[in-house]
Amino acid sequence: MAPKGMKLVWSEEFDYQGQADPKKWSYSVGGNGWGNKELQYYTDGRPENSRVEDGKLIIEARKETFGNNEYTSAKLVTSGKGDWAYGRIEVRAKLPEGRGTWPAIWMVASKDNRKWPDDGEIDIMEHVGFDPGVIHGTVHTKAYYHSIGTQKAGRPD
Repeated sequence: MAPKGMKLVWSEEFDYQGQADPKKWSYSVGGNGWGNKELQYYTDGRPENSRVEDGKLIIEARKETFGNNEYTSAKLVTSGKGDWAYGRIEVRAKLPEGRGTWPAIWMVASKDNRKWPDDGEIDIMEHVGFDPGVIHGTVHTKAYYHSIGTQKAGRPD
């Protein structure tokens, strides 16, 4: 339900079982490190790594060899299926603990040949495993990002 004065334009309640709804979700697939030297291979709808059950989307990282990687996980995206310029985003998530984990909920431009950070990124939530108990929210743009020391970030109290 949308707050007073707002119109709900997209929602996902995970009120089904199995793979994530392909009308709302796609997968980023591969094991190339993704710019962060990530060690996992992101799989495409493999139930061991992503599934909907009991009203929740489960994304599970596993220690297993897949391709040239020692871990597997899943990276789901709404690109081309749910795009917004303005609005309010609400997410309910349970996060893992431990060094090496880095769950994140990001918003990036939905366009082909996206260039980072020029096209922007809003990190709604990032939990970096080596920093327990801290949730980060960050905005990355050409003018504001960590490589040039101008990153705009916040942490809830």
